[in-house]
Amino acid sequence: METGQRQDQRTATERRRQELLEAAERVVLRDGPEASMNAIAAEAGITKPILYRHFGDKSGLYRALAKRHTDALLATLRAALDSPGDRRDRVEATLHAYLSAIETRPQVYRFLMHPAETPSADGEKGFDVGRHQVPLLRRLGEDLAEVIAERLDLGPDSRMVARAWGHGIVGMMYAAGDWWLGERPVSRDQLVRSLADLLWGRLAAAGDRAGSQGL
Repeated sequence: METGQRQDQRTATERRRQELLEAAERVVLRDGPEASMNAIAAEAGITKPILYRHFGDKSGLYRALAKRHTDALLATLRAALDSPGDRRDRVEATLHAYLSAIETRPQVYRFLMHPAETPSADGEKGFDVGRHQVPLLRRLGEDLAEVIAERLDLGPDSRMVARAWGHGIVGMMYAAGDWWLGERPVSRDQLVRSLADLLWGRLAAAGDRAGSQGL
């Protein structure tokens, strides 16, 4: 009986945590990098100490939100890599998927990647984005490297090359996407074609690993 009660308590706590993350997301969609713990607590109908109880501190909440969105983005990128078509089509689909994600929810992107330029309305200091940005990008790079290593035969140094490519591609997508989202100098289609052209050298010539569906 006690075990069942503990399980019910954990389930209720996790459910409440998800509700708080959804409230935080609504504030982020509204306020972007200026989102504050006070605003998130108000949106959730609780006090700030209760919010801290669930996430530890502001960094804990940021990490939880970052994980939530990174998980969703990785699922989207993997689906694009598995889409029908030849390798070039799948590369372009993956670039489109990333750019579409940041274009569709720019406030979320700015919250995750850009510190607030001014304090929030209640004077609270913004989230320390710089402290978390590198781990977030590194996770994306490692996940993409794993996909590349699973699917492509890149020779005797395949694992090292896959990791270099994974992190390099993520860095390229992040830097190019950040520039594009801020200035919109070209259409998304034009940017995708340009980035795919940049990638296309050795990637076009690499063979698929036996038994894999390829990249």
